[in-house]
Amino acid sequence: MSETYVHHRIATEPRQWKAVADALQATAAARQGALYGVWHSQIGRPRDELTAMTVWPDAEAASAAEDALLGGIPGVRDCTSEAMAPTLRPADPAPPRRQGNYAFRWFETPAGNWPEFLDLCAGAWPVFEAAYDSQVIGLWRCLPEDGAACRSLLLTRRPDLAMWERSKIPAGAEEAEVRRKLSRRYDLCDWTVVYTTTLLTAEDREDTARWT
Repeated sequence: MSETYVHHRIATEPRQWKAVADALQATAAARQGALYGVWHSQIGRPRDELTAMTVWPDAEAASAAEDALLGGIPGVRDCTSEAMAPTLRPADPAPPRRQGNYAFRWFETPAGNWPEFLDLCAGAWPVFEAAYDSQVIGLWRCLPEDGAACRSLLLTRRPDLAMWERSKIPAGAEEAEVRRKLSRRYDLCDWTVVYTTTLLTAEDREDTARWT
């Protein structure tokens, strides 16, 4: 059985995001779960908000994810958590480790369009990653599934925001075909939104820029 991931949107008290992030990493071994990553807002979300992801052996264990992650940590104002199942990626629960520009994009896609949506992702990702020095970290489908619409989360890493802009301007036929597939994917969904972050749990370097 595949692991269950949980996405946590954590609102902190003013100016407490760094202290909360440090506490999250210090208590990462709580219960059966593992900390997949902690991100800080870059563009599109409040300064005093963290995004965290945890990974659990199954859905039953994941039901305790929020309490296990946040229990006893001061400075937390609110948290919204959502369980998710991996689809095409990730193949294993090894967390992302390199700093960069991480984009969290949410989709709502009619269930009838979901198979084509997945096919377009699988077809576009190899060239996308090679052309733009970027990585698709994962595509998760939100739980529980209602049968009518598929809510999903796509997490991608680019080295920086300059590459974000570069990836929107295809150079040559191969990149243009990638852009066509990605544009078609967006046309299949009913709703989508994106925000960008930096990885606080990165092992190579810290991002010290003031983004928000």
